[in-house]
Amino acid sequence: MILKQKLSRFFFGVLLAAFFLPAITVHAGDGDSSKDQEIHWISFEMLEQKMKVQPKKVLIDVYTSWCGWCKVMDKKTYSNPKLIQYINEHFYAVKFDAEQKTPVQFIGQTWEYDASKKSNRLAAELLQGRMSYPTTVFMGQDLKSVNPIPGYLEVPQMEMILKYIGEDNDKKITWDAWQKDFKGEWE
Repeated sequence: MILKQKLSRFFFGVLLAAFFLPAITVHAGDGDSSKDQEIHWISFEMLEQKMKVQPKKVLIDVYTSWCGWCKVMDKKTYSNPKLIQYINEHFYAVKFDAEQKTPVQFIGQTWEYDASKKSNRLAAELLQGRMSYPTTVFMGQDLKSVNPIPGYLEVPQMEMILKYIGEDNDKKITWDAWQKDFKGEWE
C-alpha cells in the first residue's frame, strides 16, 4: 500500500513536471530564448540599416534550394549552439539564395537575376565568379572587403574561421600560423 502511494505520487510529480516544465523554460530569462537558439539571419536591406547604427563584420551564407550540402550545413553546422552564439555576437548574418529572381538592393545598387549565369548578379559578385554552393562569404565592416570560402564547413572548421576573422586575428597572424596553433573548443 505504501509503495503504491509512493509510485502514485512519483508519477503525479512526473506528470506535473512534464506539463509545467516547458512553460517555465519558455518564459525564463529575457523572454526571447527561441531567438538565442538560432542564427539571427537578416536581409541585405536590414544589414545596411544595422551597419549605420552598429557596424560589425558580415557572414553571408550563399546557397541554392537544390544544394544538398547547403541543407547539411544548415542542419549540422548552423545548428551548433556555440557557433550560433558566436555568430550572433560578432557578425551580422545574411542567408542569400544565389538563384533568387527578386532584385536585391545593396550598397547603392540593384542586383538583378542574370539568366545566362542562372544566378543573381550579387551572388556572382560575392563569389567572385566561382559559383559553388554552399559558399560562406565574409565581409568587413566597410562592406567592401570580400572573402568567399567555398564548400561545406563542419563546426570545427567554421570555429577556426569565425574566430580568426571575428576577433581580428586576420590582422595579427597569418592563416597558416593561426591554423597550426588553433585549439578548437566547439563540438
